[in-house]
Amino acid sequence: MSFLKRLVRPRPTLRLRLTLLYGALFMLAGLTLLGVTYLLFNQQLTQSFESRFIAPPGKSKQLFFVQDGVELSGEAAYEWMRQQELELRGAAITSLLTQGVIALVVVGGVAVWLGWVVAGRVLARLHRVTETARRIAAAPMAERGLHERIALEGPDDDVKTLADTFDTMVERLDQSFDGQRRFVANASHELRTPLTLNRALVELAMHRRTASTEIKELGESLLEINARHERLISGLLLLARSEQEITDRSPVDLADVVTHVVRQTAADAHDSKVTVYEVTAQAPTVGDALLLERLVHNLVENGIRHNLDDGTGWVRVVSRVVSGDSGGLGGLGGLGGSGGSGGSGGSGGSGGRAEVEVSNTGPGVPPYEIPQLFKPFHRHGAERVITARSAGLGLSIVRSVAVAHGGDVRAQPREGGGLVVTASLPLSPH
Repeated sequence: MSFLKRLVRPRPTLRLRLTLLYGALFMLAGLTLLGVTYLLFNQQLTQSFESRFIAPPGKSKQLFFVQDGVELSGEAAYEWMRQQELELRGAAITSLLTQGVIALVVVGGVAVWLGWVVAGRVLARLHRVTETARRIAAAPMAERGLHERIALEGPDDDVKTLADTFDTMVERLDQSFDGQRRFVANASHELRTPLTLNRALVELAMHRRTASTEIKELGESLLEINARHERLISGLLLLARSEQEITDRSPVDLADVVTHVVRQTAADAHDSKVTVYEVTAQAPTVGDALLLERLVHNLVENGIRHNLDDGTGWVRVVSRVVSGDSGGLGGLGGLGGSGGSGGSGGSGGSGGRAEVEVSNTGPGVPPYEIPQLFKPFHRHGAERVITARSAGLGLSIVRSVAVAHGGDVRAQPREGGGLVVTASLPLSPH
């Protein structure tokens, strides 16, 4: 809608407004100069006529002319001279104004063109600031573009001050995000040791010969809570890792990953009475194999967990290649919202994309809730926080892994209930 509004009512750029301002000021100055020249020219003509043909006070001049064989003198000669003066004045003023206006228009056009060039040169450095800010804002995740700097060179003027201030702000934001990621990773890593110790102590107390039934039941509850905390910490560590740039990339076929994950989750699917259908085709990409496996695993696990419990539920996992002109990437910014949109969707280009699509039966999901599913610690439905098997990080990790690999994630409700989630990654060039 905003694009259509811009088409209907385009906003003039700063360069255009400066050019129009330069042109208007030049035309105003030119018209003023032309008017002053006219007044001075008219005054000079009057003074020249009076000094030549009008006698000063106390003196007299006699004029004699012969015009077409007729002798003129006295008032008749003065009248004839006045007539000549008027004709000369009119011709001179007409010539002055006509040629002056033509010259003003020509020079004004040149001035407008020079104003356009000069404005472009002046604003070029400001455009660099704007383009850098736009690239940072368009990054798939806000903190991923904060490593970029303007590093503007040139004279120490207002534009350079603005660029340096912007760089300082971005640097502080980058340090803040980086410190937050390090804190999450370090805190999660440090919490693993006491949780492991807690689990060992609880298991030791439960397996004592003197342990009563109440102690064993309490121990099972504590182990369940401890296991959930361990899953939460593992998820936080994986989330912190997936938000870092992937430097070590290797060829990965998503079809192999899907087959491996389906085999891994077979027991959970059997326990949940959910049938998993596997439809694989080669989908080569490049990246971190372990992170990509976690991406597919979280999608399949999410499809199994949020499903029907009457034995009729199913999960369908598909790997495929989508060509660049088939429209497979359309609508990435729609239903996915903050969960899967934006991304670096252009990295695959016209060469195509490797995709993993996971669809499942289950309760209906309103479209307006889909963006929230990709936010950390969000749980759909009435899942309890303490006894929940999920830490609420599954789809957040999926999104972070996909974005770290130059891809994106989109989701939409499935007709009849459930969800369709598609992870799209750049296709391997080989």
